[in-house]
Amino acid sequence: MSLFNRREFLERTAILSAAAASLGSGAALAETKPVAARAQTDKLRVAVVGVRGRGMAHVGGFLGKNNCEITTVCDCDEAVIGSAMKAIEGKQGKAPTYVKDIRKVVEDKDIDVVSIATPNHWHALMAVWAMENGKDVYCEKPATHNVHEGAIMVAAARKYKRICQVGTQSRSNPGMQQAIEYVRGGKIGKADLAISLCFKPRGSIGKVEKPTAPPASMDYDLWSGPAPLAAVNRSKIHYDWHWIWAYGNGDLGNQGVHEMDKARWGLGKNTMPNTVFSVGGRFGYVDDGETANTQLSVFDYGAEKMVSEVRGLTTDAYKSVKVGNIWVGPEGYVACPNYAGGVAYDKDGKEVAKFSGGGDQHHFDNFVKAVRSRKVEDLNCDVAEGHLSAALCHLANISYRLGTEQPVGKVAAVSDHKAVNEFAARMLDHLKANKIDTEKTVGKFGPLLTMDPKTEQFVGTDKPLLDRANAMLFREYRKGFELKEIA
Repeated sequence: MSLFNRREFLERTAILSAAAASLGSGAALAETKPVAARAQTDKLRVAVVGVRGRGMAHVGGFLGKNNCEITTVCDCDEAVIGSAMKAIEGKQGKAPTYVKDIRKVVEDKDIDVVSIATPNHWHALMAVWAMENGKDVYCEKPATHNVHEGAIMVAAARKYKRICQVGTQSRSNPGMQQAIEYVRGGKIGKADLAISLCFKPRGSIGKVEKPTAPPASMDYDLWSGPAPLAAVNRSKIHYDWHWIWAYGNGDLGNQGVHEMDKARWGLGKNTMPNTVFSVGGRFGYVDDGETANTQLSVFDYGAEKMVSEVRGLTTDAYKSVKVGNIWVGPEGYVACPNYAGGVAYDKDGKEVAKFSGGGDQHHFDNFVKAVRSRKVEDLNCDVAEGHLSAALCHLANISYRLGTEQPVGKVAAVSDHKAVNEFAARMLDHLKANKIDTEKTVGKFGPLLTMDPKTEQFVGTDKPLLDRANAMLFREYRKGFELKEIA
């Protein structure tokens, strides 16, 4: 937490404590008492859970580094573990133990750290189970699949005195730390607009005529976990879950959560927004995907605004950024087109500073440092931070999913805020460039939802809307895979 002081950390903890209590959990965050630090000579025994894709970065983050030993690989599909097993055996001289069921992993007293790189719907439950069993946790982004999971994760981390880092690794990259320090230091004046861009081409995932069978190598009951045990209505069971609401959160909660995290970080916002709304749709093809591939979301923090754009169709960069962030102030702006840094410009568009330095390893190193020190404030992305950033994505998706269907061309008049309308106009231009008829093609126009940042619930006078929106802050969990409140 190199750019946040102790006072700010305690303020965020108090906010999450109030949120947990207000939601009826009885999960007031326990005061963290001193726990003996681990010496550098103490070997940390690590289990990596989910190794088909991003999990291999987790393997690389611990393998042969910081006196860590990967003792266990866990994945419910044994057909995907080969690369991880081979890499670990090659480096450590012996193969790790393979375990299919996460429940056996968290019960293993010979494991110190659980590193989670599974589909989103499993993140919170695995993390809480691990922390309840005395493990420290590195959890891939987004921290959660829905908003209230975050309050439960934070409560678990505090009650069980566990170190829990979320994998938005830009927080540990020197170049990004320099850029954020520049923004928050007033070098562009007081930044009042943060822009989060996720312009990442995402093609059709196709459309199946009937459900497809899970691979024989996979325990599909375990893969589904807390989600409904539903038929596989997509051609690829792996990765394409991102675009199915039961498991993923669309690109806003996939790549976009990195950019949302940095946007909030740069503005120094440590609560939920006052209001949120989102518009968009799945344009350009008809497939089995459910989430938006084009989405504009706006978050109001009073004097400051955050704008998020997701574009899955072909598009040009905005101010040199396709996947990254821009912060705007009265004296200029800072544009960061990647995780490793960016460029500052004055109000005339002249380059005045550069920032550089990145790499995933910084974030794993930071996590291990905190595991050894037992100081939550040593973390660059404690679970409380990860919760808030993931929640922004979930809030926008709730607005989107509750939206009314209208011709997408009406987005031109979506706000009375000049910058927001400029982004709406750019969204329309983008769709037209991709040959979308904006007068006939229907999109979803989400309602403006008002949040109580202390309770982390929606408030207002439209009770039917509030009931629907607040119900989407959590989910029903399948029997045997319940995520329970922390008492």
